[in-house]
Amino acid sequence: MVTLLSADLSRVVLHRWAVDGRETGAAVYLDPFGDGGERTWPYVRWTSEEREIGFPATELVPSWTADAPPGAWLEVEIQARTAGGALTKWYVMGRWAETGADVHRTSLPGQGDDDGDVAVDTFVAARPVVAYRLRATLYGEGGRVRSMSVMASAVAAHPGPPAASAASRVPIELDVPRRSQKLHDGHFPQWDGGGASWCSPASLTMVLDYWGRGPAPADLAWVPADDPCPAVDHAARDMYDHSYQGTGNWPFGVAYAGRYGLEGFVTRLRSLAEVERFIVAGVPVITSQSFREHELPGSGYSTGGHIMVVTGFTRDGDVIANDPAAPADAGVRRVYPRAAFEHVWLRATGSGGIAHVVHPPDIPLPTSEGNW
Repeated sequence: MVTLLSADLSRVVLHRWAVDGRETGAAVYLDPFGDGGERTWPYVRWTSEEREIGFPATELVPSWTADAPPGAWLEVEIQARTAGGALTKWYVMGRWAETGADVHRTSLPGQGDDDGDVAVDTFVAARPVVAYRLRATLYGEGGRVRSMSVMASAVAAHPGPPAASAASRVPIELDVPRRSQKLHDGHFPQWDGGGASWCSPASLTMVLDYWGRGPAPADLAWVPADDPCPAVDHAARDMYDHSYQGTGNWPFGVAYAGRYGLEGFVTRLRSLAEVERFIVAGVPVITSQSFREHELPGSGYSTGGHIMVVTGFTRDGDVIANDPAAPADAGVRRVYPRAAFEHVWLRATGSGGIAHVVHPPDIPLPTSEGNW
């Protein structure tokens, strides 16, 4: 379903796909971050039918959950149809593996042409697109694609005013564990410079802990014993994008959570009112935003891009968030003014309302208007 929206709201739709690979073959792959040797991989490939978006979209973001243990890896591609009717080439949206045992997970820069480009995890259209096809190629043995989704959007340049806060709101807060990324400063600098940049791994770890999921103790044995939360280091290592040289690739975060039996997707939400519906359903929401310190009172810092977890709302409708930028776990819980938070999250110069939702398959989500 596609909901028609006024000009001051972003247009967003999320499509989910069931993947059933039929095409088989073999291909040679040279890992650009490997030892320089080519390797021939058997593969199974699935290609979707063409899917209409319902409006002229400017961005496409895929996400997935898959089993890709040592011996297997996944490549995801998108081909779009422009509003003028022309088909684009196939763009590689990510190469994913659970570990670095065989290939290094990576986005693929340098794909830009007259139709668009891939900015790490997002296809950015040079001219609006109205339909697309999705392709998933699973290489090697022992892997399985469990879910695929694509979020198509046209972000409003000037989002509408935030929903009014009502003094009669019933406060709600989910008991999401608190994890500071700053406690990992200097840890494993080969992955995005160490903990100072690990907002995404810290946030995904918080949500995994909330759902009682995550790596087993044996999987964390390589982390020093005095580490404050070895699971954060594990997530940083296994979410790291070797081309982007960062741990903030959006679909890679969802794919990491998917390793532990969770369903998930990346989408855009249009308001904090939509976030509230998830919180009431018991599902924390991971958000992406950028701001100057004065734009988000109580933050104490400025950022060009930051991930945190919305865990609840106060009686006045303000946002309760687990913000991993705090210097210690005890300071992770923050209360941010509703209007300020919604502004820095929804605006087009920020993330345009990007959200990650990960949850167990048996946890129902609230009713959607097409964007989840």
